[in-house]
Amino acid sequence: MTENELKKRFKDWAVSVVLFTRKFPKDADFKAVRGQIVRCAPSSAANYRAACRGKSTPDFINKLKIVEEELDESMFWLEFIVALSADLRQEVIPLFKEADELLAITVSSIKTSREKQQSPKPRPKNRKS
Repeated sequence: MTENELKKRFKDWAVSVVLFTRKFPKDADFKAVRGQIVRCAPSSAANYRAACRGKSTPDFINKLKIVEEELDESMFWLEFIVALSADLRQEVIPLFKEADELLAITVSSIKTSREKQQSPKPRPKNRKS
């Protein structure tokens, strides 16, 4: 998957989460939950875009760690929504599944970047003329 495809996937998922919150009951419990998930889901997408513009490998990794945290928090709120209203379970399942896949991709990218960062760089061979 290319960087642009993944950016789109993050954005599409965040939009889906925000649109899903429009279906919440209009009570105080859901108002608080709506505010939380409407912040963290789009934040994961925005931070992924920021990571792609990282100035160095450590910067890229640090930004991806933020993405990881925001995705994990989004997953918590999706679970919490189901705990508040089992009626929303079927709509949460695909959102949760996509968040889980995005999280796995993010964690794998962090791991790969760390491995590349730690591997010794080959030295150029001295060429005799």
